[in-house]
Amino acid sequence: MRLVTIRNAGEETLAVRLGDAVLPVPELNRLAGSDFPADLGVLLESGRLAEMADVVHAVQAEQGEAAAKGSIPLAACRFGPLYRRPRKIWGIGLNYREHAGDLQAVHPTEEPASFMKADTTLIGPGDDIVLPPQSERVTAEAELAVIIGKRCKDVPLEEAPSVVAGFTTVLDMTAEDILQKNPRFLTRAKNFDTFFSFGPEFVTVDEVADVDRLKVGTYVNGRLHRENVVANMTFRPWFLVSFHAQVMTLLPGDIISTGTPGAAVIRPGDVAECRIDGFLSLVNPVRG
Repeated sequence: MRLVTIRNAGEETLAVRLGDAVLPVPELNRLAGSDFPADLGVLLESGRLAEMADVVHAVQAEQGEAAAKGSIPLAACRFGPLYRRPRKIWGIGLNYREHAGDLQAVHPTEEPASFMKADTTLIGPGDDIVLPPQSERVTAEAELAVIIGKRCKDVPLEEAPSVVAGFTTVLDMTAEDILQKNPRFLTRAKNFDTFFSFGPEFVTVDEVADVDRLKVGTYVNGRLHRENVVANMTFRPWFLVSFHAQVMTLLPGDIISTGTPGAAVIRPGDVAECRIDGFLSLVNPVRG
């Protein structure tokens, strides 16, 4: 199943992507007589994601024409962030060896270099990335994010896929000049407002045949800056889930952003973009 959050008249509503159209969850509820929440964060907390997928398949099979009439063309949609209040956002630094070279940093080989971000950094597709006056060198970093689907702790590696709800695209920003002054400034460098964009599309685990084969690319103004495949990560997504579940309890809606193949410097007037195979692209303009 593929889900998006659409914006309409100042409201944000969860919708199911059905090819080139989306079916808002309130319309799905009307057709199916169901009562699914129209907010992805609330849906994940309810534990009803798999139930919704079954209902969507049933509605498509039994009421395809009615569902089509209640849908909205994908091209006509404005997207919001997938949801607004993740309890935790984990970021992973230098997870591709080549990116460590960009920063003249030591490449972690034994344990992930992780950090946390506040939900006040969060924006959605099309929202402005605002460059703070405290920094003269901000980078945008395309990443694959893992979204947790179940409350879990001490998850064995082989069980990690069972606690993941799905994946999405991310642009993670860094005030790189602040970070380079002192590595202890990482939290500040990562947590300015608008420094974390995610969406537009949430893709459930069953829709991704092989996560290791996904190609992740950072683009600026439509031009490729750097790309790589997940298989070239030092610490791959399932390991990251297991590792961080040994640190603290993971909750539905928690996000693990798995690291970037390359960080691109962004300036006012630029357009930053995350492209991942098989996902809708995430695009954000930049302003000072």
